Amino acid sequence: MPQYFLPPEWAPQSAVQLTWPHAEGDWAPHLALVEPSFVEIARQISLRERVLIACNGADHLAHVRALLTRAGMAMAQVRLFAVPSNDTWARDHGPITVLDGGRPLLLDFGFNGWGLKYRANLDNQITRRLHGLGAFGDAPLRTMGLILEGGGIESDGAGTLLTTSQCLLSPNRNPHLDQAGLEAELRRCFGVERVLWLHHGYLAGDDTDSHVDTLARLCDPQTIAYVRCDDPADEHYAELQAMEAELRAFRTADGQPYRLVPLPWPAPKFDAEGERLPATYANFLIINGAVLVPTYDDPKDAEALAALAACFPEREIVGVPCAPLILQFGSLHCVTMQIPQGVVP
Repeated sequence: MPQYFLPPEWAPQSAVQLTWPHAEGDWAPHLALVEPSFVEIARQISLRERVLIACNGADHLAHVRALLTRAGMAMAQVRLFAVPSNDTWARDHGPITVLDGGRPLLLDFGFNGWGLKYRANLDNQITRRLHGLGAFGDAPLRTMGLILEGGGIESDGAGTLLTTSQCLLSPNRNPHLDQAGLEAELRRCFGVERVLWLHHGYLAGDDTDSHVDTLARLCDPQTIAYVRCDDPADEHYAELQAMEAELRAFRTADGQPYRLVPLPWPAPKFDAEGERLPATYANFLIINGAVLVPTYDDPKDAEALAALAACFPEREIVGVPCAPLILQFGSLHCVTMQIPQGVVP
């Protein structure tokens, strides 16, 4: 049986994938507001590595090219492909890349709209279509018989996977597997030796069933940055306090407590209908030489940047305005998927 290796996000990358918003999707009412956020994310990535962008057809591709050109991006760093999409959450419909004997292998897991909440027929085909267009060079692709989103797992690159039971054990994802069965699948797919399960923690407005990338993130094999709520009057207080207790009980592979770095709690954000939105500083993206951190025009933005600077002292910490992204209940990490070194030509 092959032994795979799932690189951590801080491993060298060849590119980051985006799926651009368009007028035929849920972003239609907010396109003018959200496209500048996508442009800035793409621009920051392009300064350090390639950007691979799925566009919703030839006309949309031309539109995206014009946007990026006007922003002064080095277009030699950009790969644009015409591939139809339902939505923009590349973290969850993009490929998860493992190393198979040191060679990259793209794993294409099933994506069913976070447990059948949304239409995902086109998004579920994006990875295969991009692969057919040569977006991933000559890296092989393997279709997996499991529903799994990239935002639901964190790898430390040293045999440990961090996840949440509320997401992975959702009855509309893999109902044939209990926790032990799913853990066996995760070990098989990713070559990990152990799985750490968070059973607490959520964000109001989040429709992913508590993806771990909104709550707690591995920064290195000994460090976890996590969201902490210190306001007893906030609806999240009890659950996030319980999650913090779980994190304190976790141990590294060599039996030591994790270095835990709390991230600040921004002021509540609401949409026009009064629904609370899932603003979280845990939804950062690690890229070559930098960490892109979502900001929300909030007084806590600077504190979040400083906290993550302590986690990544050798990387540039870059704040990216992401208040528009939470209008559709995600943020910076959710719209991106890193592709390891040696894949994107």
